[in-house]
Amino acid sequence: MKKATVLRNFAAVAFALAFLIVLPVVRADEGNQATLFTFSQPVQIPGQVLPAGSYLFEIVNNFNHEIVRISNADRTNVIALIQARPTQQKGLSGKAAIVLAERGMSQPEAIVAWSYPGRVEGHQLVYPKQVQEEVAKDKQDTIVFGD
Repeated sequence: MKKATVLRNFAAVAFALAFLIVLPVVRADEGNQATLFTFSQPVQIPGQVLPAGSYLFEIVNNFNHEIVRISNADRTNVIALIQARPTQQKGLSGKAAIVLAERGMSQPEAIVAWSYPGRVEGHQLVYPKQVQEEVAKDKQDTIVFGD
């Protein structure tokens, strides 16, 4: 019983420290909603894990589909093109934000959604069905940037 409590407390502290992983520098571009996030620990996106570092998230208009392009900070390397769907980001007051799901101690946190400053509609990343169901069950936290 005591061991389970210690593990639970460790997990809670680890998740609280996870907020420190996204101490991002947020830079935005209105046209394509480009937002720069810097992660101090790896994070999961659909299909791969991004190592700690700075990544530019932006919308690529593709007719009826919403596509998020993730590239390195200076846009010289496209890392992923991910299908997304619009989502309402409640309580954000139009600030830049990122939603992370706690995936357990053996996996990095997963990026669920992100939003551009000045908008209440965000972009939910589309994972394969099984992963999407797992992420939906995981504890999720929204980290908001700006005053």
